[in-house]
Amino acid sequence: QVQLVESGGGLVQAGGSLRLSCAASGIAVRSFAMAWYRRAPGKQREWVSTISSGGDTHYADSVKGRFTVSRDSAKNTVYLQMNSLRAEDTGIYYCNRWIGSLSWGQGTQVTVSS
Repeated sequence: QVQLVESGGGLVQAGGSLRLSCAASGIAVRSFAMAWYRRAPGKQREWVSTISSGGDTHYADSVKGRFTVSRDSAKNTVYLQMNSLRAEDTGIYYCNRWIGSLSWGQGTQVTVSS
């Protein structure tokens, strides 16, 4: 059974950092492009970042230069390092396969206080 479990969220002051993790089971994250998404309060889920199977990374303009996506194939985990956090980064963060979405996990809450 495929499962994605996000963790690492929390409450942080503006300018702070967090590292999110997405632990996968049932699929090998190195074999697929994996993506991070977020849902801000009262808004639709939006794409944040993608890492391809080859390691290419892409970012939404709103996070470019502040967030870094990476992957540890041995741990079968995808990470999102978030620096210089802003209040507008607040939301629930999810990971999923970029093409052919899997069942969504519960996400991890990130709250940035200004």
